Amino acid sequence: MYKNCFKRLLDILLSLFALLVLGLPMLVLALVIRVTIGSPVLFRQQRVGKGDKPFSLMKFRSMTDARDANGVYLPDEERITKLGHFLRTTSLDELPELFNILRGDMSIIGPRPLPVRYLDRYTPQQRRRHEVRPGLSCPSILDGRNTNTWERQFEGDVWYVDHLSFWTDLHCVLHTFHIVLTRKGATAEEGISRGEFIGTANVEDLKHDHEGNYMKL
Repeated sequence: MYKNCFKRLLDILLSLFALLVLGLPMLVLALVIRVTIGSPVLFRQQRVGKGDKPFSLMKFRSMTDARDANGVYLPDEERITKLGHFLRTTSLDELPELFNILRGDMSIIGPRPLPVRYLDRYTPQQRRRHEVRPGLSCPSILDGRNTNTWERQFEGDVWYVDHLSFWTDLHCVLHTFHIVLTRKGATAEEGISRGEFIGTANVEDLKHDHEGNYMKL
């Protein structure tokens, strides 16, 4: 009942409440971004959702459009601003995803949505992460956040799919607050610290954690 009904109801109620409370601060933040970084204020990218269906994920913009002499974008680490770095390490850049949750693209808790280009690189087991809606937070990021290996993250994502419950989600919410407040494991942007996910070779040789490790944080 929770997975098929109550989880979505909670997502709607909580995202609505958060938008009502954070609406004005988000508007102020959007104006600051517009003045200091430029337009557009929102960064949009196609990510993969439940059932392998793509959707447009929204975040606050954190990088400039700086290019080299040939018109090619400079590396991400050179384009990110001080404000952008602050937004990412505090997870404030994620706030627009509340609209993704409200319209049903995402959930409060679930595997983090990744770029569409990764879709054909997963093993069948890793691809099971798309059996549920992606989320703002998940057990797989609580154990290392962006400093985790891709394989360990996907193990945690599948663990979550198999153990989805109200208590699992509640545990994740409580620990997410701790992670955000301490900025533990934060990096400038997903992919910068650990590189592009190009696929997992010899997945059978990977060391799998014992069941329950992700909930002992």
